[in-house]
Amino acid sequence: MTGFALAACAEMLWRDRPVAWRCARLKEMGFGVGLWNWPDHDLAELEATGAEFTIMNGYLTGRLADDEGAAELLRSARETAQVGKRLGVQRLNLHGTGLGEGGLPVVPCEIVTGAMWLKARDTLARIAEMAEEEGVVFTLENLNLPVDHPGVPFGRAEDTIALVAAVDHPRLRLNLDLYHVQIGEGNLIETCRRALPWIGEVQVADVPGRCEPGTGEINYRGVARALHEMGYAGPVGMEAFAAGDPEAALEAFRAAFTL
Repeated sequence: MTGFALAACAEMLWRDRPVAWRCARLKEMGFGVGLWNWPDHDLAELEATGAEFTIMNGYLTGRLADDEGAAELLRSARETAQVGKRLGVQRLNLHGTGLGEGGLPVVPCEIVTGAMWLKARDTLARIAEMAEEEGVVFTLENLNLPVDHPGVPFGRAEDTIALVAAVDHPRLRLNLDLYHVQIGEGNLIETCRRALPWIGEVQVADVPGRCEPGTGEINYRGVARALHEMGYAGPVGMEAFAAGDPEAALEAFRAAFTL
């Protein structure tokens, strides 16, 4: 049986096809659909696919840890919440700071101060309050610093767990990305166990290469068993490129998370 609700990121698969086609094909194959930034897409076309949209970038601009950035993040996140509700998106995703070209931070930050931690916690508490008003759920995603996202504050899983736990609100959860954990911190199963009370979604890709499970060093079947044993039965999203045929990649993902 498949013990988890499985989804995949539309932007990373069938990259020569229109996004609406990708969403429709994922639905046909029994997967939910993850999206990145909503202004890149025709919302009416996405709606017409009838796909189940599981996660989407929950803001366009803004930052967690300074007054100006926090105000912009709240504004942008509230705007995005309206789009999320239109599409029925289940989770709206946040990062420690706005990301630009190539996933690099718009404002890099090498040193995170205590004052920044307090401000980030306050900003996320305000996000949670806004999410309660809007009837949506936001997630905070960890990112790896050594390879893909140098200079992103609050990027490690250790950081995102600490912040979400400090706010401890049901409208603010973790998007625990195990690809990023493996590169930056490792110890995947124990990290899942520590994060478990606050996980909204688990995302996966193998290392190195950021392709589907089975193409790299991570024992995702072992991770799936451990998640099941610790009582996690929530969504798992493949945010990965296909090493070859996208449908074969999706079936490899399904097999890894079928118990």
